[in-house]
Amino acid sequence: MPDPEIPVVTIEDLGILRDVTEDDRGWVHVQVTPTYSGCPAMDAIADDVVERLTRAGYLHVDVEFVLSPAWSTDDISAAGLAKLAAYGIAPPSPTGPVALTLSVRCPQCGSLDTRESSRFGSTACKSLWVCNACREPFDHFKAL
Repeated sequence: MPDPEIPVVTIEDLGILRDVTEDDRGWVHVQVTPTYSGCPAMDAIADDVVERLTRAGYLHVDVEFVLSPAWSTDDISAAGLAKLAAYGIAPPSPTGPVALTLSVRCPQCGSLDTRESSRFGSTACKSLWVCNACREPFDHFKAL
């Protein structure tokens, strides 16, 4: 199911869908981890999960928000990273012991001549950048 804030990726692509189990009664338990504490999309995601599984014929569905282990941008699948880039959102770089972003590649023209114009973009998990080469603004998914 698509993420409500970035509909080009699914919650599985983002790596926030942690587990789905069905017990012997046919009850489904879904575990989801927010991208950050207080993410406003979590209620919409839970409602979507319940609605879709109920429409698929499951009579009892519950969604649990799991905070540990914390979500990281390293959890985004390769397909998710590619979808973000194709959509015009610069995907995060892999994190390591020290996450330092010197530049972000423009998803429009590929230039590394970019600058951050705002630490917060269209959502709190993204920052707003501008390409100095093509002059286009773009979101960058923050590495967490």
